[in-house]
Amino acid sequence: MRFFVLPLVLCLKACQPSEPQTAVEQQGHQLFEPGEKPQKLAGGFLFTEGPARDSSGNVFFTDQPNNQIWVWTIQDSLQEFADSSGRANGLYFGPAGYLYACSDANNEIWRFDREGNSQVVLDHFEDKSFNGPNDLWINSEGGIYFTDPYYRRDYWTGIHPENPVKGVYYLAPGAKEAQLVASGFERPNGIVGSERDSLLYVSDIDLDSTFSFRILPDNTLTNRKALIPMESDGMTLDEKGNLYLTGNGVTVFDPSGNKLAHIPIPEKWTGNVCFGGKNNKTLFITASTGLYALPMKIKGL
Repeated sequence: MRFFVLPLVLCLKACQPSEPQTAVEQQGHQLFEPGEKPQKLAGGFLFTEGPARDSSGNVFFTDQPNNQIWVWTIQDSLQEFADSSGRANGLYFGPAGYLYACSDANNEIWRFDREGNSQVVLDHFEDKSFNGPNDLWINSEGGIYFTDPYYRRDYWTGIHPENPVKGVYYLAPGAKEAQLVASGFERPNGIVGSERDSLLYVSDIDLDSTFSFRILPDNTLTNRKALIPMESDGMTLDEKGNLYLTGNGVTVFDPSGNKLAHIPIPEKWTGNVCFGGKNNKTLFITASTGLYALPMKIKGL
């Protein structure tokens, strides 16, 4: 982990949104204080993505075009964690404390240790390259669910994907090969799960829908349901099972798919979201060039 003085282009905790914002809409008061606004913690990035909380509450996130992973610590400081991430997008911590990343420079899943050293965990399916792993969720056993859409990247040398399936995959702990557990998508993107409820949520950007699946004991999926008519780049859950979707700010839905609140963010696009901080009661939001935070009444799942 690298420590250094931040350049002036980065805007730390004192930064505020450029325009007045309000987070409370409908039942938002159950989630956060009335009038509470997201604070801008840092800025000056090219495109932020993939926030993930470690066991202490530190939140790691990517600046995907710059090939970096950063961490906002529970001491309210910004530090660079990795300066070569395989152009990581989605991040998630596994039960052993390793940080896993959807690294689409070469369409791989990477793993980082606490010092930022990396290794490739997975790079193919049935002798074909992945289309570009985008987001992931890891269960308590260390099994990895991830989405594999196709977004044409200007840094790729190939033109067409090798694998025609745009699907959701599962990599069992210690396995060398992943298994396809859900297909029938156009461009699957955000993903998150709840072992408590045996549910997995997957959003499809092109289908403008977020789906729920029942997770079976063998970690395969069943009971596909179009839960919310809204796509999401990334997502998270709180302790009551409310689902937080991103894109135009953050929109919160209850477990039945009813809208609870909308949290405006003064950026062109809100990429992803997670809970973090010492008590897991701060909502961290990666949005275009910035990192934002909103104190919550409720904890993350």
